[in-house]
Amino acid sequence: MKKLTLALSIALFAIFIARAQESQPKPPTNPNAPEMKFEKTTHDYGQIKKTATNDDPIGDCEFKFTNTGKEPLIIQSATASCGCTVPSWPKEPILPGKSAVIKVHYATTRVGTINKQISVKSNAKNSPIVLTITGTVLDTQNETPPVNNNQGAPTNK
Repeated sequence: MKKLTLALSIALFAIFIARAQESQPKPPTNPNAPEMKFEKTTHDYGQIKKTATNDDPIGDCEFKFTNTGKEPLIIQSATASCGCTVPSWPKEPILPGKSAVIKVHYATTRVGTINKQISVKSNAKNSPIVLTITGTVLDTQNETPPVNNNQGAPTNK
């Protein structure tokens, strides 16, 4: 009898645990919630030259967006995947139908490929959104100078 009681207790406990693990229904989404619609989510710098300082504007770009929802949009954060990428965003609410810009500055003092992400978190129903910057920073000092075809060059005699 003790074995039967123990087996039933274990079975009931297992059923209780299994039911507790079932996914809870998601709350209904707000049909009036703000929504961010970006003109683009990727900016390609192409090939840009290395700069001597981090504050050179050659590394600046913008991501324009519109609040296509029916309530004010509030951006809580914009976080870059690297310290060499610094985003700035509007701190005030963006009203429905209005547009704003997230500015991104990439420090062009490092040579190499650019592939960075910026995660934008907000109260929008499509949050978070990931923005991407790509391109290549070239080292201008190591570039090969143009070939001189000796036209007009002095000769050694």
